Amino acid sequence: MALGSESVHGMWSSRLMFVMAAAGSAVGLGNIWRFPYVAGENGGGAFVLVYIGCIFLIGVPIMASEILMGRAGRQSPINAMRDLVAHSNANPLWQVIGWMGAMAGFMILSFYAVIAGWAISYFFQMGSGAFTGTSAEQANAAFGALTGDPVAVVGWHTLFMMMTIAIAARGVGAGLEATVRVLMPALFVLLVVLVIYAGVTSGKFIEGLSFLFSFNVEKLTWEGVLIAMGQAFFTLSLGMGAIMAYGAYMPKEVSIISTATTIALLDTVVALMSGMVIFPLVFANGLESSAGPGLMFVTLPLAFGQMTGGAFFGAVFFLLVTFAAITSSISLVEPAIAWLIERMKTTRVKAALVIGGLAWLMGLGSAFSFNIWADLYFVNGMTFFDLMDYVSNNIMLPLGGVFIALFAGWAIDQDITRDQLSVGPVAYNTWRFVTRFIAPSAVFLVFLLAVF
Repeated sequence: MALGSESVHGMWSSRLMFVMAAAGSAVGLGNIWRFPYVAGENGGGAFVLVYIGCIFLIGVPIMASEILMGRAGRQSPINAMRDLVAHSNANPLWQVIGWMGAMAGFMILSFYAVIAGWAISYFFQMGSGAFTGTSAEQANAAFGALTGDPVAVVGWHTLFMMMTIAIAARGVGAGLEATVRVLMPALFVLLVVLVIYAGVTSGKFIEGLSFLFSFNVEKLTWEGVLIAMGQAFFTLSLGMGAIMAYGAYMPKEVSIISTATTIALLDTVVALMSGMVIFPLVFANGLESSAGPGLMFVTLPLAFGQMTGGAFFGAVFFLLVTFAAITSSISLVEPAIAWLIERMKTTRVKAALVIGGLAWLMGLGSAFSFNIWADLYFVNGMTFFDLMDYVSNNIMLPLGGVFIALFAGWAIDQDITRDQLSVGPVAYNTWRFVTRFIAPSAVFLVFLLAVF
């Protein structure tokens, strides 16, 4: 009993295209610079096992909920929630889910584009041999020189936003689907190439695998379990409207549960393969493993700079990072673009230019946070970049995830969820129980940990 049979914005041509698009949304910088490190630091294989359990108890149920809400509504998350609330005779306050998702995605895109711009810059720098034979001091200085130059940061930020707008403006088929059809297979090929390179040239491949996969239960604390819960939620792009928007374009005959499971597995594979690339290179050069921008823009350029063929394969790595960023950014901008088209009855090109332009403008605050606004602080000593990151990732996304689970489990018309999931009574009741009780409780715990 879908509220709409087909989205006015277009449809994915197949299940495979939806899987690739949603996986592209999920696969991003967090897979590359955060997951491998937190896995290695929190028990390796023990952490991975807990993380996979959290994926199935938290990530997949909430993703399935977000997809079914999008497919039932067949509109932007904002308007889909409006119609779902009305159809289910639910409290109008539930409509906040759509607005929170679109706003969170918009905010994240504004600073995500700044970091992605750095990756494009490093692609060219690595390819030119700028890091060949570099020292730790030179690698740090190079990153500082880039982020400290407002003209350069804004220039790369602008280039990345122009790429995002150009793809989004072409629509679901010619833009989003055509992009992920090329970039997602390319991303996996590049990952395989880099894993082989790390295995052949580093001499520390087994040590890297040991760091990532050794079953060290004694290193897995309750804090590590909470980190696994948070990673399972954040890695799948949940709570930001992207999956709901993509779900609106999903063919009716496609199974939501199996598709959400496939996406989660692909996202996990990318994260693990990233670790298989990163840690052999880091250990081969006696460098410190870390998470965050320092790993990607200081440690890894230093590692590639010391290795045979490092200039070429370093450029390949940053090309991979750029691909991952693009497939994420087009999903971040889609909810707001879809809403503007529906609200103003305008063309997709105009909507993409307006939303993308506003995201670019907000992104200037993040770009300047590393240079001319570096000493400008807002709440609790946060720069503009820090504030955007904190509000979107620590508050809006987890609360959005909690609300999605609660709405799907308690408030939405059960005829809608039964029709959309199309599974047997055991599977349906299992999904409903997990979505009602386990998933929202776990994500709310992550929210409390992040805030307090």
